Amino acid sequence: MAEYLEGRENQIVTKGIDSHELVGGKPSVAGSVSQRACVFCGSRVVLYPIADALHLVHGPIGCASYTWDIRGALSSGPELHRSSFSTDLREKNIVFGGQDKLYQALHELIDKHHPKAAFVYSTCIVGVIGDDVQSVCKRVQKEKNIPVVAVMAEGFQGSKKDGYKIACDALFSLVGTDESMDVSPLSINILGDFNLAGELWMLEEYYKKMGIQILAPITGDGRVKKIQNAHRAALNVVQCSGSMIHLAKQMKEKYGIPFIKVSYFGIEDMSDALYEVAKFFKDDSVMDKARELVKDQLTTLIPALEPYKRALQGKKAAIYVGGAFKAISLVKALRLIGMKTVIAGTQTGNTEDYRLLKTICDDGCIMVDDSNPVELSEFVKQTGADLFIGGVKERPIAYKLGIGFCDHNHERKLALAGYDGMLNFAKEVYETVTSPVWQFVNRSTPFDNE
Repeated sequence: MAEYLEGRENQIVTKGIDSHELVGGKPSVAGSVSQRACVFCGSRVVLYPIADALHLVHGPIGCASYTWDIRGALSSGPELHRSSFSTDLREKNIVFGGQDKLYQALHELIDKHHPKAAFVYSTCIVGVIGDDVQSVCKRVQKEKNIPVVAVMAEGFQGSKKDGYKIACDALFSLVGTDESMDVSPLSINILGDFNLAGELWMLEEYYKKMGIQILAPITGDGRVKKIQNAHRAALNVVQCSGSMIHLAKQMKEKYGIPFIKVSYFGIEDMSDALYEVAKFFKDDSVMDKARELVKDQLTTLIPALEPYKRALQGKKAAIYVGGAFKAISLVKALRLIGMKTVIAGTQTGNTEDYRLLKTICDDGCIMVDDSNPVELSEFVKQTGADLFIGGVKERPIAYKLGIGFCDHNHERKLALAGYDGMLNFAKEVYETVTSPVWQFVNRSTPFDNE
């Protein structure tokens, strides 16, 4: 990398060349156009998929619009979460306060939609004017007899990762408040799968074949009652550790529920996730069912991947995603289909995450924490990547550079988890990398004049 912002030297490492350790989790450099999202966004990302809850944004309408339908989280039942409600604060409310408006909005929405719980998201301006959101929530909770949870997620407090923690605290206030559900001795909670394209339902099929009950999905296809009963599961399985590890640690400390961290992306990690759960229950029949399931899936999947592997052999990929575990799984999955990772970065990875990521990357791979569009563009040009895997903020970078793009974030509609998801991933990568459109793009021209 020729240039980077002053103070970011330790957040960029080229494996095999740089000797220093990559430091993750540092605050963004003031004034930089970071790829990171705000605290409010992080809290909405985690809580939004709870489908039978009311989600009310206390702030200007722009905040609700920014995070509306932020995850394409699918629901097998109610879809209250697909509506974005806001108190729509105006200048008058900023001057005289918005508590009365919040109180009235909660009453009106609860009477109309009959949610199982309500989450009230506090935004930047609410933090500035000092509305007492928590006291309003307590009052309405008492009057309406449902949980009304204040999510104190003013965006200026930090980054998206801080929003994750605030969301976990909100969820933890619900856990342990109900014990009415039937619970199997072989029960788990899945933390951090958001059911973007029905992936949770694929996982449910896998675990069902092993005789495992998913007590509470938190939060994809989430239900308030299941979350309230989640303290009775035998094990917490954490898929997105960046967003949910705080809740897993809280539940371990208070309820004694152990947790394991897994990934459901790619053949290797998906299989390991099933084996790790089977191993936890120390039941030979569960392990036998897991082995049989994996064997059946690989019998058809491995031959199906071969044509894509031949076509993609030697191609290079850039990865910039939210969490480090996703990046690690992507490096493995890309290698499985013949591709080499030349850039690997995240928004929320910590130093330990990058240490692990480094062990699986090849020499020459640029690893970067909390990057920005200019840096990422330069990295892609420097490495000659053929594909960019990221989210909505990275898509324009890829297309401006004239390379393929694969959406691996909130907005996608195609399942990428599990064994079927691995085949979907290979197809999507193949189609974008080998698209004939790229023959009409001169990759260097648009940037030579900038």
